[in-house]
Parts: sequence; structure tokens; C-alpha cells
Amino acid sequence: MATEPEVASLPVSSRLAAVWKEFKEHRSPHLREQLILEYAPLVKHVAGRLAVVLPPYVEFDDLVSYGIFGLVEAVERYDFERGVKFETYAAARIRGAIIDGLRAADWVPRSVRHKARELEKKLAQLESQLGRAASDEEIANALGISMQEYDRLMSELAGAQLVSLDEVWVADPEEESQLKLMETVSDAASPSPAEEAEERDLERMLAQAIDRLPERERLVIALYYKEGLTLKEIGRVLGVTESRVCQIHTKAIVRLRSHLQQAS
Repeated sequence: MATEPEVASLPVSSRLAAVWKEFKEHRSPHLREQLILEYAPLVKHVAGRLAVVLPPYVEFDDLVSYGIFGLVEAVERYDFERGVKFETYAAARIRGAIIDGLRAADWVPRSVRHKARELEKKLAQLESQLGRAASDEEIANALGISMQEYDRLMSELAGAQLVSLDEVWVADPEEESQLKLMETVSDAASPSPAEEAEERDLERMLAQAIDRLPERERLVIALYYKEGLTLKEIGRVLGVTESRVCQIHTKAIVRLRSHLQQAS
């Protein structure tokens, strides 16, 4: 086993590789703590990205606290020999831990969740009739509200569109089968062929749902989830306010959930 001075003198990537190797072999609490401290900034990064779409009364420190549990689990389960970057693997678990923590704390009022479900149902019915993505005006008319009320509704629902890793995304009542989002996240254990097939199917359905989004919503989804931009940065790209981007993001997520429910 390399001594600590020898490890510390290595380049960062080599040093971390050495720490990971030693930790996986010996499960040393000291090395576990060292890895958690090394990647702690990742928790703040993920929490920061989530914070911009949450109501102001949700404390950032609470998000970080929830995320630490995800980081600890990621450190325990990560297999560095598989060649997947730890940051990529851990970010999904940190985000999931934060969302699960928020859900457990029941920070979204029940009335807001009810409105979100009703909107998704109405949107599914409307777009099924139209055969295309519905405009904001068409959705507002279907709901029987003004555009001003519709904008307020989008702002109210902004934080309610977070997805729990335990939430069922695809379900078949006849076969009593379910696919939870957690089952689409990479794990240290190799997935079975059936799980891989389910994951590919969900990815295909999600890709098709994204393709059906209006161009502006599709762009926001791509910039936020693929390019990693914050809502403020996306606002600068689109030339709109951060709150407007938040509304567009919310509408995109509502529409995606509605599309996935139709597909399942």
C-alpha cells in the first residue's frame, strides 16, 4: 500500500485513482472520507442547478444536506474499473437523493401536485385531439383560464416538476410490471438483459417525447440537461428573463410527462 506522502505527490488524476483502488480493496473509513471531501463541490453544483427551479423558501443548505447522502452512496457503489467518470455516475445519485429528500419533506403543497396532475391529463387529451404540440393559448383555453392565469400557474408548478428516482415512469397494469426511473440509472452491478431492454425502451420513448416538444422548449431542455447551462445563462442565450426560462422549462417537463403517460 502506498504511503500518504507518496499518494499526495502524484498528479490529481493518478492520486484519485490510487485512492479509489485502495478504498475498494480495504474500505478504509479514512479513504471514504477523503473521497467524499474531494467530491463535495459536486454536491453544491448539482444543488445549485436544482435550486434555480425551486421556490425561494426551499433552503439551499437543505438541498446540499440531501445531496450528501447521494454522494456517500455513490462513493460506496462506484466501480472505477468500469471506465465511467465518477462525476457522471455520482451526479445522478446526488440529484436523486435531493429530489427524494424534498419529496419526503413534502415541501410541495398537495393542491399544487393536484394541479400538476390535472394539467398533464388535460394536455394529453388536447394534444391527442390536435395531433401536435398545443400552444400556450390553446392550453389556457382548454383549462378555461386567461393567459395571465396560465403564466401564474406555470410559475406555481415550476418546482413541482421534479422527478423522484422511485417514481414509476412506465407501467403495464395487465402484466403488473413497472419501470422506475431508478432502474435506468447506472449501477455498479451489471444489469440483466431485461433491464437493459427496458432502459433502451424508456430512452427511446423519452427521445420521441423530446422530439415532439415545440422548438423553444426543446432548446431549453437541451441547454439545461445536455449542455449544463443554468436558467440564467439560458435566458441570456434566448434573450429572455430567468423567470421566463423557468416557465418554458416547466411547460416542457409537463409536456414530457404527458407524452410519456400516453406512450405507456
